[in-house]
Amino acid sequence: MSGAPTLGTLLATARRRLAEAGVDTAAIDARLLVEAATGASRLDFLAATDRPAAPDAAARLDSWIDRRAAGEPVGRILGSASFYGLDFALGPDTLEPRPDTETLVEVALGTVRSGRIPGVSPNGDGLRLLDLGTGTGAIAVALLVKLTHSRGLAIDLSPGALEVAKGNATRHGVDDRLDFALGDFFAAATGSFNLIVSNPPYIASDVIADLDREVRLHDPRLALDGGPDGLDAYRTILNDVGQHLSPGGLLAVEIGWDQGEAVGNLFGAAGLSEIEVHRDLGGRDRVVSGLFRAQID
Repeated sequence: MSGAPTLGTLLATARRRLAEAGVDTAAIDARLLVEAATGASRLDFLAATDRPAAPDAAARLDSWIDRRAAGEPVGRILGSASFYGLDFALGPDTLEPRPDTETLVEVALGTVRSGRIPGVSPNGDGLRLLDLGTGTGAIAVALLVKLTHSRGLAIDLSPGALEVAKGNATRHGVDDRLDFALGDFFAAATGSFNLIVSNPPYIASDVIADLDREVRLHDPRLALDGGPDGLDAYRTILNDVGQHLSPGGLLAVEIGWDQGEAVGNLFGAAGLSEIEVHRDLGGRDRVVSGLFRAQID
């Protein structure tokens, strides 16, 4: 083992190679990949950087660095990604959950915990959640983990995505409170819900070719393409939301940074009230929410 590279050497080499390849997040990506390849902990890199790494770990890391340098996201390489403090398995039919989407979870949690949804307690008792286009299940699972008395239904058009989401629900211990259905938005939903969330496709079709290679080459187009103006999915959701959202219930959707006004107008035309546009940590519009007030004749 005397000639084996040390943890510190592997980290420095990985960081340099990624930086030379133009990866903006070279430092953090290198650390994540080296930790995964060697099994080393964050503490090891503080206290034992001179520890030799196993030869197979070095070879594995070399392959992973090549893939990351070519534009493959770290989550795709490792097969999982962190979201809202939880680890989620990925699949070829799912998006990689991103930090911006945590804004959607925060909006939903804040509304429930503030007591704004009739018949729902701050811990989620009485809450029936619907997640449209669930992907990895990250949004629904994160909400059910935090709202320990809630139940939900997660819908996706992709059978592969649903299998991944089911596995993630089991991993985090909410599979007994989360049901799954295959279908296109409300087509697979029955009954009413007092919280509906969605991170639908919202990229305009002709913009997809210009997206960063991490997204363009590795995320499924089905989960990206929002039609000519990026708003097709919102129109579909809002066309039927009144049949499934309980009076006083909340609809919250993720949006593109420049879609706040347009989606807010669609919410208003669909009869929702108390419409708000919420910003992510970067200060960009990221979520639109509104409450459903039934019409009284």
